[in-house]
Amino acid sequence: MAEHAILIVEDDSTVRELLKYRLGKHYEVYTATNGEEALQEIANRIPDLIISDIMMPKMDGFALQSALQADKNTRVIPFIFLTARADEPARQEGARTGVDDYITKPFDMEQLLSRVERLLERVEMFQSQLDAEIGRDFSNRLLPDSVPSVDGYQFHFHSEAHEQGGGDLFDWTETDEGSYFLTIGDVMGKGLRAKFYAYSFLSYVRGTLHTLLQESSSPAAVMKHINDMLLDDEVLEDTFASFLLMHWDPEAHTLTYANAGHCRPVLLTEEGPEIVEHSDLILGLEASASFSDATLDLSPNTALVAYTDGLMELPTTNGDMLGEEGVLEVTADAYGSDAPLEALQDAALDRSNEDDFQDDILIVWLQRDA
Repeated sequence: MAEHAILIVEDDSTVRELLKYRLGKHYEVYTATNGEEALQEIANRIPDLIISDIMMPKMDGFALQSALQADKNTRVIPFIFLTARADEPARQEGARTGVDDYITKPFDMEQLLSRVERLLERVEMFQSQLDAEIGRDFSNRLLPDSVPSVDGYQFHFHSEAHEQGGGDLFDWTETDEGSYFLTIGDVMGKGLRAKFYAYSFLSYVRGTLHTLLQESSSPAAVMKHINDMLLDDEVLEDTFASFLLMHWDPEAHTLTYANAGHCRPVLLTEEGPEIVEHSDLILGLEASASFSDATLDLSPNTALVAYTDGLMELPTTNGDMLGEEGVLEVTADAYGSDAPLEALQDAALDRSNEDDFQDDILIVWLQRDA
C-alpha cells in the first residue's frame, strides 16, 4: 500500500518541525502555517489525515475544518485538533463539527503517534470495504445472470475473482435469427481501475453489437469498429484489451470468431484437444489494425473452451506456469465429465502447489451433444 500522507497545519515553527520530524519517520508529511495555506496544499494533494492547530492567523483551525466539511471531496479526511486551548467549549465545538480527535499541548508524542496510527487503520479498513463493495458491483455488471439454453448443446460458464480482481468480462447477445454473439475479454490492469474500464468497454461492445448486427454478423467487422472507438474515445484511448468475439449458430452448428490477442481457445473432439490458432492484434494499439473471421464446425461431441489468462498463468509444481500446453492437458482431462468446469479446475490445481488460482479466471465451455 502507498505511504500515507499527513498534512500538519501549525503556525508555531518549533512544534511544526518537531511533528514533521517525528511523523516523517513513518509517513509522508507536508506542512502549512495556517488554514489558507492548508487549503492551497490540499488543492494540490488531498492528504490521508490532517493535524491542525486551532489558534492560527488568517484562518484558524475551526474555519479550516468548516471549509473542508463543505467540500464533498475533503469532508471525510480524518482531522485531529492540536491546541493549547483545553477548555470544554473548544472540545464541544470540535466534536460538533466532526473532528476525529482532540489533543492538547503539551502533548505526549507517543500518544499522538498511536492515535494517528489508529485513525489511519480505520481509513484503510473503510477504503478496503468500499473498494470491495464497488468491486463486487462492477463484477456483477461484467458477467451475465444466465447463459444460453439451446437444445442439443451444453453451455457451462465459471468466473472467479482473485481478491479485488481485474478486468475479465463475459457477455452474450441473442440475434433475431436465433444465433448468439459471445463476448470474452480482458482489459489490461488490476483492481477497480481495470473493472471500471472493462465496464465502459463492455458498454461499447453492447452498443456496437446492437448497431452493427443490423448490417453484418461478422465478428471481425464488429472488432474493427470497437478498436476505432477505443482509439478515438478520450476516456478509453489508453485502454488495451484482449478480446474474443464469437458468433455461434446452433442451427448450422458453426462458430465464427475473431480473436484480438486473447488466449487462444481449445477445440476438443473425440480425437483429442487442439489449439484454435487464429489471432490478431489486441484492441487499442493501432488504428490501422485489421481483423479477420475464422469458422469452426461443431460436430457432435465437439467442445470449445475459451478462457482468460488467469488459467494459463497458474504456477505449477515445476516452477513454470500452466501455459497453453497445460491448458490442453487439463481440458482433455475434463472432456467427457458431467461437470467439465469443475473437473478442469481440479485438474489444473492438481498441477500446482497452490490451493486456488492466483489471478482472475473466467472459463466458457460450449459443447454439442452426441
